[in-house]
Amino acid sequence: MRNSYRVHAALFFVALIYAANYSLSKDVMPRYMGPFGIVTLRIVGAALFFGIIHRIVAPQDKLVGRADNLRAIACGICGIGVNQLLFFSGLNLTSPISASLLQTIAPIVVVIASAILLSEKITLPRVLGIAVGAFGAGLLILSRNAQAAIYPHATLGNTFILANATVFGLYLVLVQPLMRKYHAFTVLARIFLVGAFIAVPFGWREALTADYGHFPLHIWLEIGYMVIFLTILAYLLNNWALKYASPALLGVYIYLQPVLAVLIAVSLGKDHLTWGKAGQAVLIFLGVWLVSRKPKAVAEPEVPLVAVQD
Repeated sequence: MRNSYRVHAALFFVALIYAANYSLSKDVMPRYMGPFGIVTLRIVGAALFFGIIHRIVAPQDKLVGRADNLRAIACGICGIGVNQLLFFSGLNLTSPISASLLQTIAPIVVVIASAILLSEKITLPRVLGIAVGAFGAGLLILSRNAQAAIYPHATLGNTFILANATVFGLYLVLVQPLMRKYHAFTVLARIFLVGAFIAVPFGWREALTADYGHFPLHIWLEIGYMVIFLTILAYLLNNWALKYASPALLGVYIYLQPVLAVLIAVSLGKDHLTWGKAGQAVLIFLGVWLVSRKPKAVAEPEVPLVAVQD
């Protein structure tokens, strides 16, 4: 029972970390640093951390074989490099609430990718869920509201966020065999190293030319939050919780993340919840719920926690 409480605490904390990022990142971007600069700091910091910890905790554990090494490269590209570049580019252009809602599309992508790559069964309710979720996401991406003056390029930003959720959903399918076969730090060290090679060419200039000497204390704290909490701690807690959490429990926390993001964004004055966004959220949540339903007499692979990621 005590371990169950720890799992709930870990999953809630991960959801809270990701939810807060939608609003906190808006303080940093684009006034103090561009999105690619933030991504570079995050990924390089995490790559160094996981590389050092891997050497200490599991120095003998190494990826073996051409297939696993190629899979790790694909995971680093989809789950770290491209994923983060798309996410922060999109968040820079759209509102925190829109970005958090579109992130919940990832479980739908997981089901589609599993059907294509792992020959998983797609039932009629799942087909309906994919259609409903896609319709809700399409409405959200194309919607124009009173905040159009604040986010004039919101449609492009929403498209980036949707692409981010798509590549991250693909990553969740690709990384599962590696997580089951190797130590978590072995996999994380490798994929963040690959991600660094993807991100640094895009963001090194923004990271080096930022006017760090004029950063207020709260901006330093928010950048530290994105590197330490959002990247390192969230990945550690998430991987630990995935060993014990059921798919149903993970589904609850998938829905919780945008709810928390809305509460934080509204309370900080970063965004406003409208009836239009609420209706689009209902469609997306309904689609994810239908997709996440377990087919009869078929074992369902665990649906990883998405948030991610961020």
